[in-house]
Amino acid sequence: MAGVAREGEIKRDSARSSSHRITPFDLHSKIATRKAVICVIGLGYVGLPLAVAFAKVGFRVWGIDVDADRVRSINNGASYIGDITGEVVAELVAAKRLEASADYDLVQQSDVVLICVPTPFTPHKSPDLSHVVAAASEIAIHIQPGQLILLQSTTYPGTTEEVVLPILEKSGLKAGVDFYLSFSPERISPGDKRYTVENTPKVIGGLTSQCAELAAALFGQMSSQVHIVSSPRVAEMTKLLENTFRSVNIALVNELAKLCERMGLDIWEVIEAASTKPFGFMPFYPGPGVGGHCIAVDPYYLLWKAREYDFYTKFIELAAEVNLDMPFHVVAKVAEALSTHRKCLRGAKIVVLGVAYKKDIGDARNAPAERIIELLLRSQADVVYNDPYVPEFKVGSDVFYHEERVLRSMPLNEDLLQNADCVVIISGHTCYDYSWIVAKSPLIVDATNATRDVGHSRGKIVRLGAPHWRGQR
Repeated sequence: MAGVAREGEIKRDSARSSSHRITPFDLHSKIATRKAVICVIGLGYVGLPLAVAFAKVGFRVWGIDVDADRVRSINNGASYIGDITGEVVAELVAAKRLEASADYDLVQQSDVVLICVPTPFTPHKSPDLSHVVAAASEIAIHIQPGQLILLQSTTYPGTTEEVVLPILEKSGLKAGVDFYLSFSPERISPGDKRYTVENTPKVIGGLTSQCAELAAALFGQMSSQVHIVSSPRVAEMTKLLENTFRSVNIALVNELAKLCERMGLDIWEVIEAASTKPFGFMPFYPGPGVGGHCIAVDPYYLLWKAREYDFYTKFIELAAEVNLDMPFHVVAKVAEALSTHRKCLRGAKIVVLGVAYKKDIGDARNAPAERIIELLLRSQADVVYNDPYVPEFKVGSDVFYHEERVLRSMPLNEDLLQNADCVVIISGHTCYDYSWIVAKSPLIVDATNATRDVGHSRGKIVRLGAPHWRGQR
């Protein structure tokens, strides 16, 4: 009964607010003059850079997040995202253009609401839209006529219209008439200094043409390149295509890396040579697996949705399978390398360098290091890690390693390396001194090609995608 009563309360509040309707022209004018108030729900790797970007160009921005530490950090003028400096956050907070809270009441005081919450998958690789549903449900309680609602979270085609729309319309307001709804995929690449939220083109798919135009007007204040597509479903599919393209091509070079190892070839040299072709080739590189929130997740959203249409995306699923196997391949190389030194995995002291999903960032979501460490622990190896960007790293509590462990980054010093049986490079951070690491380590398995140009003794380094020992003939 409580839920029914609350829904009735939502409808009464909305009906009362409808007398203060804001027209599309009014909203467009507020956006154009940057007087619109923007609310960003979810202040992670997507939401915070977006909130900061809009605040920097003059909008007043409220951020909502359930994480009290994030809220406190922003309001104290500090940043927890590597791409956003604390100085910028402090300046925007002091100017009262950026403020964070856990209170959804801020939604009803906003003109634009952007949903930037996580969309992970379940242990069975099915979409987990619980964060999107929770955010949309809160918005429905506080929604006001004339608002623009934008979903940014990566998801499968149909989410905006099949999941978000029905929840919002429980408010008694009608999308496209009383409020405006669009989808615009996030294109954040953590650690990328060249392409940022400000200069990366935006794709917009609106429920109606008016919804799309308002969303385009908003992002046009931040980026001059805005591309409108015919529907939210097209925009949702666009994001999945972008990252599935990368997943498939990474899988291709990962498979070729294994072949090159058997053939005594160096895949890195092959890719370098192929890259001299000025057309028809784009370099992708092998590695210990794929991670992050996009490439590791998006193909599964598409696979799941395709089954609704009795369609099985065999090519995409095969690529995902190849990439998922890479952590197992890395562990096999560690075992093989140890065996040449008359040692086995059980009881071996392993030092992992870098657990972030790619170099020079602190994002460890779905990082291949998690599976690699779990497999090493399952083999009863003694594993520690160092990563200057990731102070703590959680592993286990899954089918690969049942016990949950929270590892802490160990200081990288001479004793740590010299006492190891094997050092495994998973994230090739540029801050590492690889010449020093090679000199101090007895054995290295390099899954990122970080040590390719480092001089070393024969038999000391094993590189992914290269002959077992560099220099061997």
